[in-house]
Amino acid sequence: MPGPTTGKKVLMCGNEVIAKSAILAGCRFYAGYPITPQNELPAYMSRRMPEIGGVFIQAESELSAINMVFGASLRGVRAMTSSSSPGISLKQEGISYLAGCELPAVIVNMMRGGPGLGNIAPSQADYFQAVKGGGHGDYRTIVLAPAYLQEAIELTMLSFELADNYRMPVILLGDGILGQMMEPVEFPHPNRPSNNTKKDWILDGCKDRAPRIIRSLLLGEGELEEFNNKLQQKYLLIKSRETRCEILYGEDSRVMLVSYGTSARICKGAIEKLRQRGMKVGLVRPITLWPFPEKELLGLTKDVDSFLVVEMSCGQMIEDVKLSIECRKPVHFYGRSGGGVVLESEIMRAVEDIYA
Repeated sequence: MPGPTTGKKVLMCGNEVIAKSAILAGCRFYAGYPITPQNELPAYMSRRMPEIGGVFIQAESELSAINMVFGASLRGVRAMTSSSSPGISLKQEGISYLAGCELPAVIVNMMRGGPGLGNIAPSQADYFQAVKGGGHGDYRTIVLAPAYLQEAIELTMLSFELADNYRMPVILLGDGILGQMMEPVEFPHPNRPSNNTKKDWILDGCKDRAPRIIRSLLLGEGELEEFNNKLQQKYLLIKSRETRCEILYGEDSRVMLVSYGTSARICKGAIEKLRQRGMKVGLVRPITLWPFPEKELLGLTKDVDSFLVVEMSCGQMIEDVKLSIECRKPVHFYGRSGGGVVLESEIMRAVEDIYA
C-alpha cells in the first residue's frame, strides 16, 4: 500500500477503485468514450473530476479521447483515458504519438472478448497489443496487470509515477471480471505526499523562458535513428529497475504455472488443492507484463521440470515464457478464448496430465 491509509475499508467495484486511485495519484484530466465492461470508470470520473477542479470529457470517439490526453500531457497535467479492447485498438495511433513525443499518460484497458466487436465477456487476448506495442514504430509501454482490487490501487498510483518518471505511456491491463467485481479495499490517505512536481519540459507559454518544442517528426539525416536508440536505452533501464512478479512455491515445484490477472487468482485455488494431493506445483505471476520477468523465469529452470501457461486467450503470453526460459524446459498451455474464463478443475486436470 503506497503511504499511510485511511484505516477504513470500503466495498467498491474494480472500475471505481481504479478511478478513485487515479484521482488520489493526482490525475486531473480524463477523456474517454463509453464501452462495456469499463463504463463505471468514466461514470465515476464524470462525478468526481469537477468536484476536485479536474476536467472530465466524454469525447465523441476513442480517437478524440487519446488525442485529448496527448494535449493535456503536453501541458504537464496527469492525464488518463480508459476503454475496452476494440476501443483501445482505436487509440493505438495516439499511443504511438505519445511514445514518440515522450509524453506521460495512463491508459486503462478492461479487456473483453474479440477479435472485432466480439462480446462483453472477460478476456486476456489483448496481451500482444499491450506488450508488443499496438501502434507503429519501435516503442514500448510499461504494462501493469493487477490481480486484486487492493493491488489495483497500488498499481494505478504507480502507473502515474512511472509515466512521469520515464516520460512514456503506461497501460493498466485488466479484464471484465476485475472491472466489475467488488472487494473491500483500503485507500491511501488523501493527504499523502505527491511526487507530481513541476515538469521542465511542458508547453506552458514561453513569456519568461526560452521556447520549447515537442514533436515526433524527425526528418534530419540519422535524427530519428538516434532518437530510437535513446528510447531503447531508456527501455533497458526500465527492464533493470521496474520488473515485478510474484512467485509462489518457487523452492520445490516440479510444475510451475505462469499466469497473470484474473487467471492467476484462479490458478492459486487450483495449486492449493493440488498441493493437498501431494503434487508440487507453483506459480509465477507477472505483475509487469512489460518489462516481463525474464530473469526470474530463467532462474526457475534449474529445478522446475516444466511450465504451464494459463491465460484467457488462445495463447499469447506463452511466447514470452518460452523466450525467457530459452526453451530449456517444456512449456504447456491451457486457456479459454472468446470470453471464456479458465476453470479451476481444468487447470488441475492440465497439471495432472503433465505431472503423470
